[in-house]
Amino acid sequence: MNPSHSATPSPTLVRALRHILRPLVRLMLASGVTFPIVSELLKGVFVEVAERDFRLHGRAMTDSRINLISGVHRKDIRRLRESDLSVAEVVPETVSFGGRLVATWLTDGRFLDETGSARPLPKIRAADGGVCFADLVASRTTDIRQRVVLDEWLRLGIVSIDDQDRVVLNTAAFVPQPGLDEKFFFFAHNLHEHAAAATNNLLGARAPQLERSLIYEGLTPASVEHLDKRARQLGTRMLKELNRLASEREASEAGNPEARGRFTCGVYFHSAPVDIAGGEKAES
Repeated sequence: MNPSHSATPSPTLVRALRHILRPLVRLMLASGVTFPIVSELLKGVFVEVAERDFRLHGRAMTDSRINLISGVHRKDIRRLRESDLSVAEVVPETVSFGGRLVATWLTDGRFLDETGSARPLPKIRAADGGVCFADLVASRTTDIRQRVVLDEWLRLGIVSIDDQDRVVLNTAAFVPQPGLDEKFFFFAHNLHEHAAAATNNLLGARAPQLERSLIYEGLTPASVEHLDKRARQLGTRMLKELNRLASEREASEAGNPEARGRFTCGVYFHSAPVDIAGGEKAES
């Protein structure tokens, strides 16, 4: 499937894109992002992707070819190509360091209980000499004091303090709640990775990647709530197991020049009322 071979886009594809864009436009409107802003943003993305992914046999891309592929005016193409269009995924510090730290807590036997779950950790070393939260932080860095990490994680709701004054991990995966930078990072990363997998599968440029879902209708709210709860349990179990396996592989392949691959695996559950005509209501 090569979109550049079609004189006009498939009506089915146009309908699919319209459906995909609805929740994004709802977020934009709720956040004060207007159409002129998106229009300029899209011009830049069209030029960037056309230049990067649609070269002919490695030849340099001309403004004319980008105009032919993208439909963006040559005047805009020249302006946009002179600016820095590439937007690298910037990982907030709390995500990059915190994610590694939570992964250690969930996989390192020193910090697990007899069931294999993250054990509650005393803030500092106890009289019995067991591991503590300070040991967890020290396993990943010696530059940041455990008190700084603890205060930030308490603010984000990642941990809590129990009645024995121990630090307890509240989430099975590292998903900060209040921080907008963290929320926007995961929003962009997760939607991009899902869309990239689905797009690659449609274009057939590589071996198919995992991208599956279940769709059911005609369920009561109680049934949807029950299935949502079960999906969270199963999804968390899968992510914890993959996290353990990936952590082991990462450690065993440290220093291997071929260790340049990355992956993202996620789960989601979306529910919404269905109207009589069979379509989701506008707010879904």
